[in-house]
Amino acid sequence: MKINIYHWKNLNKAERQALLLRAESDISRILPSVKEIIASVKDKGDQALIDFTKKFDGADLKDIPLKVTDAEFDQAEKEIDKDIKEAIKFSVENVMSIHHKQKIESIELSEVRPGVYAGERFTPIPSAGLYVPRGRGSFPSVMYMLAVPALIAGVERVAAVTPPDHEGKVDSATLYTARLCGIMEIYRVGGAQAIAALAYGTKSIAKVDKIVGPGSIYVSAAKSLLTGMVDMGLPAGPSESIILADKTADPRKAALDLMIEAEHGSDSSAYLVTPSPELADEVEKILPTLLVKLSPLRTRYVQDVLNSYGGIIITEDMKEAAQFVNEYAPEHLQLACRDPFEIMSLIKNAGEILLGQHAAFSLANYSVGVNNVLPTGGKVKTCSPLTVRDFLKSSSVVYITEPGFQSLKGPVAALSEYEGFSAHALAVKNR
Repeated sequence: MKINIYHWKNLNKAERQALLLRAESDISRILPSVKEIIASVKDKGDQALIDFTKKFDGADLKDIPLKVTDAEFDQAEKEIDKDIKEAIKFSVENVMSIHHKQKIESIELSEVRPGVYAGERFTPIPSAGLYVPRGRGSFPSVMYMLAVPALIAGVERVAAVTPPDHEGKVDSATLYTARLCGIMEIYRVGGAQAIAALAYGTKSIAKVDKIVGPGSIYVSAAKSLLTGMVDMGLPAGPSESIILADKTADPRKAALDLMIEAEHGSDSSAYLVTPSPELADEVEKILPTLLVKLSPLRTRYVQDVLNSYGGIIITEDMKEAAQFVNEYAPEHLQLACRDPFEIMSLIKNAGEILLGQHAAFSLANYSVGVNNVLPTGGKVKTCSPLTVRDFLKSSSVVYITEPGFQSLKGPVAALSEYEGFSAHALAVKNR
């Protein structure tokens, strides 16, 4: 097994910059084909969705409605094992517990000066489209991570799209989760064509005001191209992770956790960054013994990632390691250090920060309660994880009494006249 191993001090500027790249950074090669898909959906609507689903997913939907039926929800619940149902319920409860605390009071006013009150009024966005991927597995966890904050925010219409299997069926656990969360508007369509359908609308799928959810490079490209048509929310592309470790880290646990995000797909990113050559050497030796425990598909994904957009980076010290982390700005970050709380003070850019080796990425991905939909592609420098606030909008609210008006009148008139807005000044001086 080949694993990329880099000694930071030996890399030139161009080589260091190359380590910051992700698969989603290079979407130029697929833009022409994605543009064609979007144009076709805009022009042909449902028929384009049917054609692309047959082409990309192998499912013939000619005689199957795009919208999932109530009977399918019923059947899905029968097909799910009890332990999976309990795991989903357990996780949903935790996600709801965390996200209920994010709910903002509908209106908050404060007294700026006597008689002058100002603040914000929060209301839910009218509609939201949830993208739940399926191409490399089934993801009921993505369904509840997207659905729970949307429903807590009070979004009136929540619709979800997700690719079907080759028979046209939607994943049973995903349907069970959707119903559990209170979402019954599900469409069996995925990929760039699903994003286009939610953005433009078709006969079967009404357009939405905002689209959220992770997806492949094709989904990311479609979101990029359609940003002007609809709010695409935070950028959530292929998975990426960094384990920042010192010499005290358990190499076996580090090797296990290095594979977690890498197994999502060959376009994922996964790095171990450490100033300890000994730890790096141990992890490199352990990884092949763990890979044989994975399925052939997941083994290939991990191998691809650790030989492309991932590997092991050896730095001079923890400060230098943290500098790389901040420049990379990973979606997922684990601090496998003697004192993770101390090292956390060095971290400025990360979608989530998991403290210590008990906090495996898997736990946060499913059941801790924090949202697993996080900015990718370095966008955590300016974006945050998905929360209830992503489904809310605010309006400025102002209330002014007569004494409050009198206190504002002079300054407003002076500034209006200075800027040349005579009507502004007249409105307050001659009221």
